Amino acid sequence: MNARSSPFAPFPKWEWKVPARLNIGVACTDAHLGTPAADRAAMIVEDDALGTSSITYRALAERTSRFAQLLRDLGIPRGDRVLIRLPNSLDYPTAFLGAMKRGAVSVPTSTLLTAEEVEYLAHDSGAHAIVIDKAAWKAMGPKLAGKESLRYALLSGPGEVAEVPGIRSIDLGPALEAISTWEPAEDTAFDDPAYLVYTSGTTGYPKGVLHGHRSLVGRTPAATYWFHFLEHGDHEAGAAPGRGDRIVHSGKFNWTYVLGSALMDPLYHGKTVIAHEGKNDAETWPKLIAKHGATIFIGVPTIYRQILQKTTFSKSDVPTLRHCMSAGEHLSDEVFGLWKERFGLDIFEAVGMSEFSYYLSQSRFRPIRPGSAGFPQPGHDIRLLNPETLEEVAPGEEGMICIPESDPGLFLSYWNLPEETAKLRHDGWFFTGDYARYDADGYIWFLGRKDDIIKSFGYRVSPYEIERVLKSHPAVADCACVGEEAGKDKLLVVAYVIAHAGAAVTADELAAFGREHLAAYKAPKVVYLARDFPRTRNGKILRREIRPDIALARSTA
Repeated sequence: MNARSSPFAPFPKWEWKVPARLNIGVACTDAHLGTPAADRAAMIVEDDALGTSSITYRALAERTSRFAQLLRDLGIPRGDRVLIRLPNSLDYPTAFLGAMKRGAVSVPTSTLLTAEEVEYLAHDSGAHAIVIDKAAWKAMGPKLAGKESLRYALLSGPGEVAEVPGIRSIDLGPALEAISTWEPAEDTAFDDPAYLVYTSGTTGYPKGVLHGHRSLVGRTPAATYWFHFLEHGDHEAGAAPGRGDRIVHSGKFNWTYVLGSALMDPLYHGKTVIAHEGKNDAETWPKLIAKHGATIFIGVPTIYRQILQKTTFSKSDVPTLRHCMSAGEHLSDEVFGLWKERFGLDIFEAVGMSEFSYYLSQSRFRPIRPGSAGFPQPGHDIRLLNPETLEEVAPGEEGMICIPESDPGLFLSYWNLPEETAKLRHDGWFFTGDYARYDADGYIWFLGRKDDIIKSFGYRVSPYEIERVLKSHPAVADCACVGEEAGKDKLLVVAYVIAHAGAAVTADELAAFGREHLAAYKAPKVVYLARDFPRTRNGKILRREIRPDIALARSTA
């Protein structure tokens, strides 16, 4: 492969193979029947309360078909939405993929959502059915009765079935077992709606992002240029004979990052996913990797940091592990280096968004350049454009990341928001709103959204660059850089820092560290020590909500 000949040689040309007819539910289950993967474990779930459960591709193909038939029998039409509010369990792929085999639209949601939030999503999506665990339904169901379009609650897991006026409660397990025959999966087009994810909206309400079945193909470049799937699992170290890759992911399936990298993508390629439900502590993940002989681990920087700080696990404890991946927030140079030192493995980062999943990433084909997001994956014709002129910017200059509307990985539209969709589509390009720059070697440096970039005293400062430097300090566990108004037309660059437990470091020392390692216009003028940051449900830092009142101490120098 010519990408190996030089660190900076062009990647091979990518040719998209997008079939006219495609169904994600079929591609992730039935497509493996008649292959060596048919009797391989598709998913293993380790539940702290319920124990270990698993399902083969053959059984998952059948179970998702039963689920699709159940929806038909209930009168759920093609194109209708099915709300999913489940913990990590075998019922998750059953519902998520089974709804798509019916031709319905899966709507994954977080188990952290309140009844009021679920009510809003049910109303906005117009879902007639919800798949939810019995304990949650018992607490939440009465608050949803008679308020929305919901007519059916398909109840997962152990426990009693709670009846709710106006909504038919169905015990999912017995209902699926009672179905002995089923119709074929719906013959869907590649750009038919497949799933609807909700993300933070500018109005204060969640915004629906609608994806087509084509998104499965749209993420295939990642299988080569971010993942490192074994082509022949029996012939390479790290996989037991006949078993192939096994993937542990530290997240919940409702998150777009996890839906792709730990559900759809591995199942599409016939791999085994190991999911966890229960207490999340630092020892959980190395133990799962060791127990199941996992070859790939996917997490967020916080998880990697916790494993390094709170455990003594090393490469000898997880001998099968050979590839590590991270996304969601920037990975510090310190964590990257310490992980490499203890586990002998690089951590490959990726950048994505709800509208496009992961499309920028580091890969084993190029040297990792700390701080850089790597390269656009081949097939994704990412351009950095001046949004006013649509002209491509020169290397070293800031430009908005723009995606061709023809890219199969791009979302279809914002749900019921045509004006919002049109606002970000211009002359064949989708405007992500994120800015970046290329260096002379083609590496891309992610700068974030325009409103994240701090304009201080005539300079433009990326918070990500400052955070990367401060995280290299051994006492820093996490940090966030923001702009702070200090008078009319006066914006200071400031940093909020969370120190490692027991670290004896002052805000003044960290401010001095910043001045030592950053240009004067970039170095934080003020450093605050904090206990924690305001975050989204998925753990991302909410910079706009960071205020001095969260600080425990402030630099004075």
